[in-house]
Amino acid sequence: MTVSQERTPTSGPRRNEADVVVIGAGLAGLTAARELVAAGQSVTVLEARERVGGRLLNHDLGDSQVTEIGGQFVGPTQDHVLALAEQVGVATYQATVPGESVYVHGGRARRFTGQTLPDPLALPDMGIALARIGQAVRKLSPTAPWQAPKARELDGMTYETWLRKAEVTGAAVDLVNIFLNSAYGGEARDASALFSLWYVSAFGDETHPGTMERGTGTAGGAQDSRFVGGSQLVAQRLALELDGRVRLAAPVRRISQDSTGVTVVSDAGDWRAGRVIVAVPPLLASRIVWDPLLPPQQDQLYQRLPFGTLMKCVAVYDKPFWRADGLSGMGLLRDGSPIREMFDNTPPDGGPGVLMGFLGGKEWRKWAHRPAGERRGAVLRCFARVVGERAFDTVDYVEQDWTAEQWTQGGPTSVAAPGVLTGYGQWMGRRFGRVHWAGAEFSPYWPGFMDGAVRSGKRAAAELLDHS
Repeated sequence: MTVSQERTPTSGPRRNEADVVVIGAGLAGLTAARELVAAGQSVTVLEARERVGGRLLNHDLGDSQVTEIGGQFVGPTQDHVLALAEQVGVATYQATVPGESVYVHGGRARRFTGQTLPDPLALPDMGIALARIGQAVRKLSPTAPWQAPKARELDGMTYETWLRKAEVTGAAVDLVNIFLNSAYGGEARDASALFSLWYVSAFGDETHPGTMERGTGTAGGAQDSRFVGGSQLVAQRLALELDGRVRLAAPVRRISQDSTGVTVVSDAGDWRAGRVIVAVPPLLASRIVWDPLLPPQQDQLYQRLPFGTLMKCVAVYDKPFWRADGLSGMGLLRDGSPIREMFDNTPPDGGPGVLMGFLGGKEWRKWAHRPAGERRGAVLRCFARVVGERAFDTVDYVEQDWTAEQWTQGGPTSVAAPGVLTGYGQWMGRRFGRVHWAGAEFSPYWPGFMDGAVRSGKRAAAELLDHS
């Protein structure tokens, strides 16, 4: 079983046929293709990169060990991706490492256990924040937040403005921004209040309402588990199952549809199909040449859903030395730290040792353009605040800047500024003739996460089959 890397012959493009062409070999596109093949459809998946996985990417540590430099965590209520991983033979393990976490603020690094921060001044404000967020989230529908009674009011302000109007100030806004730094690649001022509260409402499933605690939690929350062999292995196993139906190095340039079918023009040739599933980020989808043009409302929506700015910074050591000191490797850092949230990313068998930190949002804007050596030093100084001076004794250091990925251009998810959801939200994922949509952003549950991608792939395949 292989993933094809055939390219267009120099004599001109080849014409190919399939029942369905899927554009994008991330989890959403691969899941959709798998569902369609099981239903008896002939399918071709066209992927612009020379690999599968989209925003999932493993980094080889040697000796058959990997760590992730893309999406990595899964947890309760993310049953779709967990079931899929089990079906393709990829196991999970607990991401939480025994030991104390570290909270850095006010020039001090303080150890703590559990979910309660060692900051008596911040705790009352954070309690108010969680209560206000919870009250607002319960009034939103994950499937159509723009229909909420106060949708226009919420969508007319940033999340930061809403938090401050809800009497959430100071430390709590800063702590919310630590979460958004990795969740959005941004901060509360970058997104509308409606979008941000809807995002929290989606941290669940059809029977478990979304909560902030589930979205930010480690054990029992969204950061509960990781995949043995790395998250990209799930996508790689799916591609192998598709047995030659995935074409790599095949960016799609043009999609034309008429009354009898769709023509897809790619760098690997042209395809004629009855239907198409587009499973690439909304902003990139808007840059494809469309004939006829996308409905202008849908095009305007997709142009208004850019990714945030996020870089994952990974330091590798001979062993996870911090564990012997009773540390979990997890740290929360305030006071303008480049790295604001970090984790132990060591493989499940305990070696080599890996620390991972998120550099996102305004800190990305401050550091991404600086010399690599200067940025590396700043990152390792953050790690040292949490695990000690041995953080400088690396055997490898890796950065993955998702804004520099041509076929992603940011991460980890699309973010809507004020006015976008109420103005255009109803066009999200709406079928366009013979074109269907898939992608983590199109899911009403866990948008931007692996589970959202799998859900949307299943939904797109079911919708396509219903209209065939």
